[in-house]
Amino acid sequence: MNPAAMDTVSLTLLFLLAVVLSDLLARALASILPFTLPTPLIQVAFGAVMGLFPALVVTLQPEVFFLLLLAPLLFLDGWRMPAEELLQDKGIVVQLALGLVVFTVLGVGLFLHALVPAVPLPVAFALAAVLSPTDPIAVSAIARRVPMPPRMMQILEGESLLNDASGLVCFKLAVAAMLTGNFSLPAAVLDFAWLASAGVATGVGLTLLLTGLKNVAARLLGEDSGAQILISLLIPFGCYLLAERVGGSGVLAAVAGGLTMAVLENSGKASASTRIRRSTFWDLLGFAANGAVFVLLGEQLHGIVAEFKLAAPGSGMDSAGRLALQVVAITAALVVLRFAWVAVSLRLRTFKRSGESGAKAEPQTVPWRQISVMSLAGVRGAVSLAGVLGLPLLLPGGAAFPARTLAITLAMGVITLSLVLASVALPLLLKGLAPTADDTPALEEVTARLVAARAAITAIEVLERARPAGHADAALYTAAAARLLAQYRQRIDSRSGSAEAVVQAQREEGIERELRLAGLRAERSTLFQELRARRLGSRTTRRLVRELDLMEARQLT
Repeated sequence: MNPAAMDTVSLTLLFLLAVVLSDLLARALASILPFTLPTPLIQVAFGAVMGLFPALVVTLQPEVFFLLLLAPLLFLDGWRMPAEELLQDKGIVVQLALGLVVFTVLGVGLFLHALVPAVPLPVAFALAAVLSPTDPIAVSAIARRVPMPPRMMQILEGESLLNDASGLVCFKLAVAAMLTGNFSLPAAVLDFAWLASAGVATGVGLTLLLTGLKNVAARLLGEDSGAQILISLLIPFGCYLLAERVGGSGVLAAVAGGLTMAVLENSGKASASTRIRRSTFWDLLGFAANGAVFVLLGEQLHGIVAEFKLAAPGSGMDSAGRLALQVVAITAALVVLRFAWVAVSLRLRTFKRSGESGAKAEPQTVPWRQISVMSLAGVRGAVSLAGVLGLPLLLPGGAAFPARTLAITLAMGVITLSLVLASVALPLLLKGLAPTADDTPALEEVTARLVAARAAITAIEVLERARPAGHADAALYTAAAARLLAQYRQRIDSRSGSAEAVVQAQREEGIERELRLAGLRAERSTLFQELRARRLGSRTTRRLVRELDLMEARQLT
């Protein structure tokens, strides 16, 4: 094997090992420490340790990074994003994903240029642009360790999925202004419109096409779970590459493809086994890629610091202490601007809702803790780092791109500080902040279970009546149908009474679930004992254990 290829394979395996070890360490520390240390921070630390060894240093190529890691992760986030909830909060999501980005670019860009005059104004705008989008991967990673109100998490995830396009457009425009010395607002608006529309259209169109062809092949030739999973893996890469080829946003194409998959999955055409295997595969892929992003983020620290030290004499920065102050000031500016925008957006949203009933609209008070959580949860991540590393090396005349090293160093500092700040402050702010009570999901679940149970009863009765009286298995069908119908009718009766009866039935189901789980686990343990004693074959054991696993997964769902 080519030594270079071998090195690539070895580095990939080491990155995956770092992801596993960091997760184990995070869970071990969670059981020891009185506070929660988020896994992303530990993964960044692992990456920083790896960066100490020159043989383990990876040269980050932004285009490859966006394609191989971000495209499938954004696709997965879009796939698992509840479309109904996203539409419900579309107003605030658009305000954060578009309006806040522009507001941040202007505010932080001007502030940064005033703070560090060595950074030209277009470069300051470019740096502010890559720091304006929040990172969906970082937000999701922190949310797994911090209990956050579901509605707030949905808004943050929706914002982080959509604001990359607006931030990257602003970044490209700022870089173009630095390279050419020209800026046109109408051209900027047209560029943004094309980038967004082409990206979304490509993601939706290609996903619909590939999924349609996959369904036709499954209907004609039979469904193969492996092929179904492989096609779902290829879709985000195809969406990203095709969108970039036509000049659209590959990021938005991946997100749009995921949202389209979520809608298509509602048809339920895939088999149960395919859905289970595909969900497991994407869980594994998401775990590995998500962790690799943060390990890679930490691994870049040493190279960026070393590059800055070489360029420090001409960068306008005299010391590491002064650099740290600049990072703190920029991070504070991002938080303050986000706080102001979130406060105004939430106030306008509640103001509008109070006037929808026809009464005089009165401003509503939004708790400052909620605004603070929304502000500090705007974590910057690897998306921002990959974006700033895309700054050109040279100007058209051959001169070095001004303040490039300083911009990369500041971006890295802000990313790290925002991650630490969110990890430390969010648990404190969220302590005791209970989510707003909402019985809608519970009522929807009860109603859905009733409708599904009635449909099952009808289907069983139809199938039973379809058997002729003289059929050899008629008696067996009658007995089996009677047992199943009794179970379904019991389920309907337990959910059709008063609220107290429903609560009582749910408590009984919880106790029954606990007993069922104990029985299933005892069955599985016995099967393994029989296998070790060689009283049962391995093939039979695997089949029976899989059945038990699926039954246990159903009980835990």
